[in-house]
Amino acid sequence: MFQCHVCGSTKAYEDFVDEVFLIDNKHFLVERIPALVCERCGEKTFSRETTERIRRMIHGDSKPVKSVSIDVFAYA
Repeated sequence: MFQCHVCGSTKAYEDFVDEVFLIDNKHFLVERIPALVCERCGEKTFSRETTERIRRMIHGDSKPVKSVSIDVFAYA
């Protein structure tokens, strides 16, 4: 049974989401990740299998399908 670790809601829906990971001061965008998304607050939850696959993609021999540039702003 799902329970959101942020707001406590027990209602979620399955979706494909994009997520940016910051690892060793480098950003990685992973697209179309299967996730449970909390209906109340929008928090995304990934299964253990999905998390492990993402880890292997980023730290393993996988090559990115594309690269993008990103504008960075400092909020001072």
